[in-house]
Amino acid sequence: MTSVWIPTRKGPEVTDRRTEQRDTYHLSRRSLLRGAAGVGLTAAAAALLPACGSGAKRGAAIDGPPETTTFRLAKTPVTCAATQAVASEFLKQEGFTDLQYVELGDPRDTFAKFAAGETDMIAYPAPVAALRVDAGDPIVILGGVNSGCFQIVGTEAIKSLRDFRGKTILTGFFRSPDYVFLALTLANVGIDIRKDVRVVFGRAEESARLLAAGEVDGITALPPFSHALRTSGIGHVVLDSNKDRPWSQYLWSSPTVHRDFMEKNPVATKRALRALLRAADLVARDPERAARIMLDVGSIDEKLYGATLAELREIPHDVWRPYDPVDTLNFYALRLREAGLIKSTPEQVISRSTDFRFFRELKEELRLS
Repeated sequence: MTSVWIPTRKGPEVTDRRTEQRDTYHLSRRSLLRGAAGVGLTAAAAALLPACGSGAKRGAAIDGPPETTTFRLAKTPVTCAATQAVASEFLKQEGFTDLQYVELGDPRDTFAKFAAGETDMIAYPAPVAALRVDAGDPIVILGGVNSGCFQIVGTEAIKSLRDFRGKTILTGFFRSPDYVFLALTLANVGIDIRKDVRVVFGRAEESARLLAAGEVDGITALPPFSHALRTSGIGHVVLDSNKDRPWSQYLWSSPTVHRDFMEKNPVATKRALRALLRAADLVARDPERAARIMLDVGSIDEKLYGATLAELREIPHDVWRPYDPVDTLNFYALRLREAGLIKSTPEQVISRSTDFRFFRELKEELRLS
């Protein structure tokens, strides 16, 4: 595959609803306090919070050693969650001497295995995290690292999202991250995924073949698979969440910890989050080094190195400082309710299963480092 593919697409048919969502739902200081309290932190965690310093070295010293030196992260080749792999060297600096990347097997089992405590932290897509809160999973959303990730790719007959009405779209599996993203983007232009389109499920390799043959009208694509589509000239990008509003204006990958782990290990939780944020900075600053780390830890193989590097250069990893995780979850929870995927309100999602105090403290600490 040596051809160079330049996407030709119309302007995104999405509306930036940030003003609308803030008018619809304003999170008060009282709500924020309820959200912080909702995670049921231990007394040790509460005592830790005011003890945060400025600067990475000073902050690490004040934190004290982690309660555990073992830390388990989900092993994934998905470039959207690159910080999980790239964080490996930073996690070691934070005192985790037994760092484990856990194979969770079939992606459809990931939610259940994380909820069962088979891994300590995972970088959930923000809308999926809200979906799992609504389902009652014992998780705590800590913040966000990058925006963007997914693309929706169509045949030449599809010029805009509205053209998918009555058409066939292939995606991962029911309520998978790509299915959720597809549902939200279609709902944003008035298309109900449950009745206005035909959705079929399949693997990435199969979706490329079916799209090229015209047997489906569109597919969801995430890196590094989306890079392979572009270089092979299959389809064209209808929506790119790396660039198109409103999706590019919110955090996507959200570091999410198992509730039991955070309650027992508040210092370790903060240290792990610091490592992920430092990893995001590294990806933004030096994507080549980030891709090599992913190769070294076995997150990708040599065949995926080039595509992974290309995608790391595209996905914004420097937005975790200016973007607000409360704003993000508010936005996605509203969109999920509109699409009929959750019953919870944004306030309920935020109050039940978020704690952004470490995230805010680390923003300040790493700003001065």
